[in-house]
Amino acid sequence: MKALLLENISGVARAVFEKAGFDVETTATALPEEKLREKIGDVSILGIRSKTHVTKTVLESAPNLLAIGAFCIGVDGVDRDACNQHGVAVFNDPHSNSRSVAEIALGEIIMLVRRVFAANSEMHGGHWNKTAAGSHEVRGLTLGIVGYGRIGSQLSDLAEAAGMRVIFSDVTDVLARGNARSYSFREVLEQADIVTLHVDGKTRNRNLFGEEEFRLMKPSSYFMNLSRGFVVDHEALARHLKEGKIAGAALDVFPDEPESSGPFSSPLQGLPNVILTPHIAGSTEEAQQNIGQFVSSRLAEYIETGNTMLSVNFPHCQLELVPGSYRLSHIHHNMPGMLLAINKVLAERSINIERQVLDTRGEIGYAIYDINRPCDEVLMRRLGDIPHTIRFRVAETPRSLQFA
Repeated sequence: MKALLLENISGVARAVFEKAGFDVETTATALPEEKLREKIGDVSILGIRSKTHVTKTVLESAPNLLAIGAFCIGVDGVDRDACNQHGVAVFNDPHSNSRSVAEIALGEIIMLVRRVFAANSEMHGGHWNKTAAGSHEVRGLTLGIVGYGRIGSQLSDLAEAAGMRVIFSDVTDVLARGNARSYSFREVLEQADIVTLHVDGKTRNRNLFGEEEFRLMKPSSYFMNLSRGFVVDHEALARHLKEGKIAGAALDVFPDEPESSGPFSSPLQGLPNVILTPHIAGSTEEAQQNIGQFVSSRLAEYIETGNTMLSVNFPHCQLELVPGSYRLSHIHHNMPGMLLAINKVLAERSINIERQVLDTRGEIGYAIYDINRPCDEVLMRRLGDIPHTIRFRVAETPRSLQFA
């Protein structure tokens, strides 16, 4: 089986797949759609980061593809509906780089409030300007966090340890950390000295922050976005910075980002006290190693056992692998009678079901079976003929897989 790892994914992942018996190919960059279609025909596992787009067209060129691993948090570039229709499981890592993002956020808060980057630019321009004007401690300031998930809540802890008052808003009811308090979105904007966005990539957050939201913020407050580029109207932000309504900003994500190294343009370039970074908030060696280990392990486990825990598109099913039994995984449309139909095929072949688990998620159903004897060609054909079947896999041993 072959694994294709794009975008300079950590070597930890390569080691995991090679140990599992995969032939591994790696690239340092993302691949355009046509090039990806050319390379993906015999690939069983595809590893990507944020720059690769896995479209319906790409999936149609990947008959052997079993699973996609997004070695990052977001899976915005993966057509998950098309993955469901092709029986391709998708996994990501929502945890491992959250500390890295929280740390850089706190660092940028301090540098913005102390005007470190503005002073740095003046020094590089040959101008010595030793002054305390516009420079403040973060202690006692109010930090407003929009999106109190894994990153927002970790930043909350770090900010409070630095002496800040923390308020937050979230679309769901979440447990506050430490002394943080939940407020409405509008209240956070009106009260916070620094507003920082840590929202997900769902459609509801597109154009979340624009002219009206910047007007609601306190005069001379600070703004940060380390979430998604399409969340913020950068033209509106530039106007408010130039007018002095916003005292400074830090952005790590942008509406249009180069696929790899290349030219970049933004209305925020050249403005004092604005920190621009190239989508590196989660890019530390520690985070990339942890992500490489986590995602590759989930993918290898799925291939070996069929377990789908933490998949972003499949139902979450887990069944302990017991030596001596034979495993069957069945992916199907979520229709009435599927479990009965599978069981009937097995019963007609006098096959005993030793263990089974089934769950559904939206339009997809997923079942894992352990049976008492190997699957022959007739059984495989009968299982494939069950109406609404998308794909199934059988294995005599974890690494001896067939699929249809």
